[in-house]
Amino acid sequence: MIRPILPVLAIALLAGCGEYRFRQGTGADPSLNQNTAPADAAEQSPEALYAAGMQELRASRYQRAVDLFDAVEREHPYSTWATNAKLMAAYTDYHRNRYTEAIGALDRFIQLHPAHRDVAYAYYLRALSQYEQINDAQRDQQQTVIAMTALQDVVNRFPDTAYARDARLKIDLARDHLAGREMHIGRWYQRQGLSGAAIGRFRRVVEEYQTTNHVPEALHRLTEIYISLGLTEEARRSASVLGHNYPGSPWYQDSYALLVEGAQPASQDRPGFMTRTLNWLF
Repeated sequence: MIRPILPVLAIALLAGCGEYRFRQGTGADPSLNQNTAPADAAEQSPEALYAAGMQELRASRYQRAVDLFDAVEREHPYSTWATNAKLMAAYTDYHRNRYTEAIGALDRFIQLHPAHRDVAYAYYLRALSQYEQINDAQRDQQQTVIAMTALQDVVNRFPDTAYARDARLKIDLARDHLAGREMHIGRWYQRQGLSGAAIGRFRRVVEEYQTTNHVPEALHRLTEIYISLGLTEEARRSASVLGHNYPGSPWYQDSYALLVEGAQPASQDRPGFMTRTLNWLF
């Protein structure tokens, strides 16, 4: 999984925090237990606490990093470091897959600092925290809708940024995910002989998810069902659309074989989700 880039200030601190040493000597602070900030946090400067947090983040000691970032905010609430520490605590929670905590922290950051130079990143990281929680296509897709809304918010607010470009890509992938859900349900209806319900699902894919990789199969499934119902003209129409838009698709070859005597269907192998996604991307 690709992780989001750090905001500009964090990159600078991460590069330099290797020189940081705690007051009690070089290396790790003995007072820094598994889930605590340094005992003398109140006496340390916000820069030192922040740099220590970045050092712990770089070492993948996420709980310690969060504790140090929280200490910056707690001990030096009016410093600029406290503002950045809020964002970095959320980033750390994202890295350890604690998405609910990350979203809560980012909501507070956005509310309190709407003009901050990294606010675009905050919106983007919040959207990613929603996106990472998307379920597989066989489950309820409410989370997918929530994630798409958050991603679209990034696109609308910051259209010319790298964050928006990545958000657009993830929106397309999420739409493919929603179409996959419709296909999963449609195939189940088809197997149960519920032709009307299956047609509704497959037509929705064709009409509402036209840019996804599921459209060729949806058109083929419609062709299958229409033939089973004796609706030859409707079957020819859906197969014609399939052939016009996806002439090299194995789904068209299968549909053609259903309608033309002697024609051979495609092999039984079908590309998986990742293959379809990569083909769509490139």
